[in-house]
Amino acid sequence: METKNWKEILLPYIQAVEELKVKFKSIRTGLISMDEYSPIEFVTGRVKKISSILEKAKKKNIALEDIEEKIEDIAGIRIMCQFVEDIYKVIDFVRGRDGKDLYIVEERDYITNTKSSGYRSYHIIIKYPVQTGHGEKMIFAEIQIRTLAMNFWATIEHSLRYKYKQNMPAHIQARLTKAAEAAYKLDEEMAEIREEVLKCQESFQQESHVVADIFSNIQALSAKKSPSEMNEIYEVFWSLWEQGDVAKLKTFSESLQKDH
Repeated sequence: METKNWKEILLPYIQAVEELKVKFKSIRTGLISMDEYSPIEFVTGRVKKISSILEKAKKKNIALEDIEEKIEDIAGIRIMCQFVEDIYKVIDFVRGRDGKDLYIVEERDYITNTKSSGYRSYHIIIKYPVQTGHGEKMIFAEIQIRTLAMNFWATIEHSLRYKYKQNMPAHIQARLTKAAEAAYKLDEEMAEIREEVLKCQESFQQESHVVADIFSNIQALSAKKSPSEMNEIYEVFWSLWEQGDVAKLKTFSESLQKDH
């Protein structure tokens, strides 16, 4: 595999990452637009750097001509969730697409089977069809699903491993282990208050919708009301908004709607 071919080789992987990001971001957008809870907080993606690909091939004794068939994470997306429970909902989303626009090859549960380093995440290896100028090409891609706490720890751990290679000082490794335990405890605590958090988020979302409706109605009324009347409307709105009573805001919005 000559260096000059790398751009051509990696292009389908770049395309796959972008398409997969769009697919899972659209799930989040669709759920939110229907006022439903989304287990997907945000989605990122990347294609491995050439140096990382070569380093992994050397480590695993993979011949250059076999890289595309034996390295499964050249293309990767990462789906972040608020709660551990959400991870399994996202897994169900992925499984629901199996055989349609992607094909599951293997699942690796590093949440139940935490790595010795403390790493936790759920990995799904897929085959993904990419349409190229030379026809369809099936490539490997990896989907990582984890909580924000898991991701924070993994990001720090990855940076330190990159810095120290295989020679991470024992005292830093010990601190990482403690940090992994803290991240695990954080996820446990978040699970305990999950219902309360979801109620608060739902309430905030409802308030946001009502406020948006109010301003839409106010805008419609501005053409037919005098400045003094509009000032009165604004004063009522600010008073209700400061009270934080969504029911009263909704009633106010409905009254504005009838007025125009």
